[in-house]
Order: sequence, then structure tokens, then C-alpha cells
Amino acid sequence: MQFSSSLLENAVNEFAKLPGIGKKTALRLVLHLLKEEADDVQHFSEVISRMRKEIKFCKRCHNVADTDICSICSNNMRKSDTICVVENIRDVIALESTQQYNGTYHVLGGVISPLDGIGPGQLNIDTLVHRAQNESAAEVIFALSPTIQGDTTIYYIQKKLPAGIKVTTIARGIAFGGELEYADEMTLARSLQNRLPIDSYVSSR
Repeated sequence: MQFSSSLLENAVNEFAKLPGIGKKTALRLVLHLLKEEADDVQHFSEVISRMRKEIKFCKRCHNVADTDICSICSNNMRKSDTICVVENIRDVIALESTQQYNGTYHVLGGVISPLDGIGPGQLNIDTLVHRAQNESAAEVIFALSPTIQGDTTIYYIQKKLPAGIKVTTIARGIAFGGELEYADEMTLARSLQNRLPIDSYVSSR
């Protein structure tokens, strides 16, 4: 791809670094910005820059937030004694879109995957156990993608949770080996509503 402007080429190369964006799509986006008013493009760049500099991660659940505690954790209408454990922030957004869950979340930041060099110490597991022990948690729901890595993570965390807490997992409306964020809202909603005791899930595998 030949460019008559190094400024254009540099912009295309930066957009092409984004996931799922190839050079042709990057070029289309850059050319679109060139057609926009300079003030609009400036506002666009300022919003992105401010997001990167000022965004926080909730000290309680590790979700993205504008303050130290996210809007979900600070919402008194949510069931604070129910914790839904997810792999990443995209999963929080996917589950929230179902409008079927009214508890809180805990973002692990990944799953245990020795082949990828990811161990328990690199995930937000200790803070989850702390919450379960100190916040009178009644139920911990595992909503991890149904993969070997997801199952390994569930087994590991389950052993660290205090006795007496109800531990469940979303029903297998999600195909094994699938990714939670790509499931449709109806499937996610039914999986939440029909969640299973973790012991029943383990014995069925």
C-alpha cells in the first residue's frame, strides 16, 4: 500500500494496531477522519486520551470505573451478597446487556492457563476470596467461558472459598469451548437463570 503522505501512513499504521482492524479498514477510518471538521477530530482524540489517562479500575471488583468504586458496586439496589465471577470486562458488559442479573461482579483479569504463562498469582483471585470472607457473600456465580482453562480456574477458586457459600455456575447453554462474550443475550440470560450448583456441574464432566 503506497502513500503520498507520511502523516497519512503513520495514522493508518496506528489504527491497524487495533484488534480486528486491517490496513484497508484502517485507511478507510483515517480517510473518514480527514473528511470531518478539525474540531470534531480534536474532540475525538481528546476523548480517547482522557479515557486512557483518567479511567480507573474498581478497587472492589476490578471493573472499569470513573471513580475508585464502580457504578455497579456503589448501586444500593444491587444484591451485594451475590458475586458473579467473570474473566474480563467485556463479559461484564455482555451479562449486563441481558438485564437478568442484579448482583455484583468480580473481574479476574483472565483465566489460569499454564501454557500461556498465566498462573493464579496473576489473576484477581485473592481479592475475590477476601470479598467472600469479609462481605458476607451468600452466593458466588462462576460465569467463565466453558473451556479447559475456565474449568481449571473454577476448580482452583472453589477450593479457596469459605465453607457455607453457595457456589454455582451458569448453565451450559454456552457450548463447551465457546467464548462468553460472543454468546447471544438470550442464551446468556437463560444460562444465568438456570445456573447450577458447582458440584452438579463438576460431576457431569
